[in-house]
Formats: sequence, structure tokens, C-alpha cells
Amino acid sequence: MGKVVTKIKVQNWGDMELLASGYRKDPPRAVETEALVDTGAVFLYLQTSVIQQLGLRPMRDVQSRTMSDRMEKRRVFSPVDLEIQGRARCFDVVELPDTLPNIVGQIPLEALDWVVDLRKQKLIPNPEHKRGELCDEF
Repeated sequence: MGKVVTKIKVQNWGDMELLASGYRKDPPRAVETEALVDTGAVFLYLQTSVIQQLGLRPMRDVQSRTMSDRMEKRRVFSPVDLEIQGRARCFDVVELPDTLPNIVGQIPLEALDWVVDLRKQKLIPNPEHKRGELCDEF
């Protein structure tokens, strides 16, 4: 199996809300970077340095089980607008140390209707949805 890395753009959702409501004039804080695609992970995980650049607020803690079967407490931060190849949605952010890569887990992949093509080592539109991005609601 190969490793899949994708370009992502993340924007501070709170900044986007303030801009839309007229309480902010500056564009939302945003970062363009790369992330590892990991279907074994659940959420959107960003490095501490990216979280700081975006000015996200800590919201709560979550318990995570690592690959070595260790339990770790991780901080969950205020949401971002995650964009991958032109598709975007809002997601909470789980913090990772800068020694680990940013990670896009299964929930963002499903919400954005991407699937992993391991042969070509890239994300592709869900082939079951011939007319483009689709959310299954059942």
C-alpha cells in the first residue's frame, strides 16, 4: 500500500462567520499545506503550528488511541473550513504535535465525497456518484 498526501486549504471558520455578518473586514486567516490521508483516522488533525497560524480556540479534550495502542489526550479546537480539490466543509480540528503530519481522516473524506485510489496514490471523486459530489443521507 502507498502513502497518499494531498494539498489542503484551511480557513478559520469563526473569521468567515464574522466576515459574512459584517463584523470583520479582513479576510479569514488561512493556511495552505499538505496532509496525509489516513482512512484509519477519524477526524481532521492539524499540527500545533497550523492551529496557531489560524488563531483557533481550544474547545475540549478527546481521548485518542494511537497505532501503538496507547491512549493520548488531544485538544479539540474551533472549526475550520477544510478545502480539498475545490470541495469544502466545516470540521472541528484535533491537535497534533508538529513532529507528526497533518491528517485527513475518514469523516472529512466521506463528507467531501473523496475516496482513496491506492494504485495512483491520490484522492479521486467517489466513482459511485457519477454526477459529482453527493452526500448520502440515510
